[in-house]
Amino acid sequence: MAGNVYGLDLGTYEIKIYDKKKNKIWREKNAVALKDKTQFFAAGNKAYDIYEKEPADIEVVFPMQDGVIARFGDMQHLLGSLLGSGRPLIGGARYVIAVPTDVTEVEKKAFYDLVVHSEARARSVRIVERGLADAIGCGIDVMEEKGVFIVNLGGDTTELSVLSRGGMVMSRLLKTGGHDFDMAIVLLVRRKAEFLIGNTTAEMMRRTFGLSGYRGSREIRVSGRDLITGVPSQKEIPAGLVRAAMKGTLRMYVRAVRAMLERTPPDVRKVIEDRGIFLTGGMSAMRGIDEYFRKHTGLPVTTADRPQFCAVRGLRKIISEKNYYKQLTYSMDGEKYRWLR
Repeated sequence: MAGNVYGLDLGTYEIKIYDKKKNKIWREKNAVALKDKTQFFAAGNKAYDIYEKEPADIEVVFPMQDGVIARFGDMQHLLGSLLGSGRPLIGGARYVIAVPTDVTEVEKKAFYDLVVHSEARARSVRIVERGLADAIGCGIDVMEEKGVFIVNLGGDTTELSVLSRGGMVMSRLLKTGGHDFDMAIVLLVRRKAEFLIGNTTAEMMRRTFGLSGYRGSREIRVSGRDLITGVPSQKEIPAGLVRAAMKGTLRMYVRAVRAMLERTPPDVRKVIEDRGIFLTGGMSAMRGIDEYFRKHTGLPVTTADRPQFCAVRGLRKIISEKNYYKQLTYSMDGEKYRWLR
């Protein structure tokens, strides 16, 4: 496997990996289960399977938070467990990592160090801005396009990126995502129905109802705890309640898009107003969210095919095409980053 190249898209709740030699994309949950807060119990999909069902002495943690690495040791263990199970993180390979643009150089260096100092024993590690990887994953020729607006709706963050001619014009990382939708659903169900549900139940309802276009029952029966009696039970939750809970976060998204567009240089903005915005990231798959953006921004909206894989598809093309690889990726091992060592 020496000489292979891998693309890594490290999201808060999922890791997506492209293996060039196998020409394959696969994903793993970005979660670690700890026993007594120190002993590793499970990692990846196995850890997530027990999330919100774990016994008292086991805690499931997510090493990423707000788009950056929050628990470096746990993240290294997760990558090490992937390596130990025969997954593609093989020593001597080259790696390209998609990172958020609107984070500090220290936070970007943490992504770089994660692989450099891991069991992978990487031959080289290069960085690319996630907004560029997303745009390429949408099928856009970023080197020629004069104006591109990417909205990556993730599980914990939302990235807004304005691109032009292969460069980043401006970007913003919003520390809100699918998790905020789920928390809002939990809180509104608690207040309106006096019923306590978990985040995974809220996520299931969000995915089921979406914002529009659901043709099934207008209510869904879920398990939780009745806050009046204190007894575990089941209750019918209407679609309207779930959708009402999401409106606050959606309005914040729209305000952020409008504010970004107002600050965009006029020549780039004109192209974006004609072509519109591109939605990527897992939350973009929610039914009706494209229509919501279209209605409240006044812009054309295009949702990427299988949007949760858009960035890693972009990494695949960057790795495969020398022009992209040479011009869009960079190492953090040079003199420019010596102060970070």
